[in-house]
Amino acid sequence: MNSTKTERTGMAGNTAFSYTDLGISPFFIRRLAERGIHHPTEIQRLAIPRLLTGENLLFHAATGTGKTFAYLLPLFERLLAADLSPAAAAAGPLLLILAPTLELCSQIKEEGDFLLSEGSGKALLKLSLIIGSANISRQIETLKKDKPQIIVGNPSRLLQLARMGKLKLGQVKALVLDEGDRLIAEEAFPETQDLLRRINPSRQSTACSATLSKRSRERLLPLMGEPVLTVESEEQEILRERIQHWAFFSEARRKISLVRSFLAATKGKKVLLFNKSGGQVGNIVSQLQYHQIAAVGLYSEMDKKARKHSIDDFKAGRARVLVSSDLAARGLDIPGISHVIALDVPDQEGYIHRAGRTGRAGQRGVMVSLGDEEELRRLAALEKRLGITVYPKVLYRGSIGAPLP
Repeated sequence: MNSTKTERTGMAGNTAFSYTDLGISPFFIRRLAERGIHHPTEIQRLAIPRLLTGENLLFHAATGTGKTFAYLLPLFERLLAADLSPAAAAAGPLLLILAPTLELCSQIKEEGDFLLSEGSGKALLKLSLIIGSANISRQIETLKKDKPQIIVGNPSRLLQLARMGKLKLGQVKALVLDEGDRLIAEEAFPETQDLLRRINPSRQSTACSATLSKRSRERLLPLMGEPVLTVESEEQEILRERIQHWAFFSEARRKISLVRSFLAATKGKKVLLFNKSGGQVGNIVSQLQYHQIAAVGLYSEMDKKARKHSIDDFKAGRARVLVSSDLAARGLDIPGISHVIALDVPDQEGYIHRAGRTGRAGQRGVMVSLGDEEELRRLAALEKRLGITVYPKVLYRGSIGAPLP
């Protein structure tokens, strides 16, 4: 039975607190400064000191609060102090980072590469991306030739390589489960559990998520070793203060038409449109494109090349709208998303993750829900539970406004 301790905290509000105070080395502080990052967020202030001392940590914080750097910085620091000899590298990776989607894996790798870069193509540590959509023969060659100290990947492909004997996991010193609640969801739990059984049992374990239900916690804790410290940040200013929440009444058959009218009325440059069914994403994209709206799609069954093309077009502004299913957009971090539009009203966890795609990096955003009477009743219940204010809106003569009293 796991021994756990939970700490909850509110906003510390001390912007003078520095990364130096947390024990982060000057090299990483300089790298952060290049991004204009000078002060740690609340969850970073909570997580970094604990991870630096080797504790097992489960932390829960709102989207856009710097969770990735909260674990990358201290675990990179610990890794640089470990045995990095060729013999150690041959025994397998020292740090394993798991994430549920290919996009999130890629984003974590990008952040890791940024932190570790010394310039001129050199890096402090070798980091490899191992995901299911890539050529497995090339991945085997990468593991054999590069001998990465850090691997970022999804459980399915890593488990496949481990079963083939191509990935050694006995020397892993630290494990991260990013979006841990998704990694132990019904469809993913067997593979995640099997993979973790193969990893060095004396490892340091870290798990994080923007949402963490009681059931997710009960599944995660036995996978993480003992004891586990749970940190819950109450930093909700992004959801409540940086994001406006709007609701439009719409019957199902008129929702796409309402989306088109909304896009014509708003000046939002980047709009993320959610549909619960990935199977309908292509149809929605086609309808928008038919009306000369630059739109691309993203769903979990897309191949790697098509997914990358959609995200690149959206990031570069060649597409104004990215239509996505919930699973495909999990952990998606694209700067400058001004509006998130939901064609349905999800559960609390889904709403938090959807809304969290906007209002990031100090910016403001708008979360727009389209629903019929039943869906808007569910939204009203979410409004109370999350402590947010949802403003009813209507479209009238090409403008967005409040409904008449």
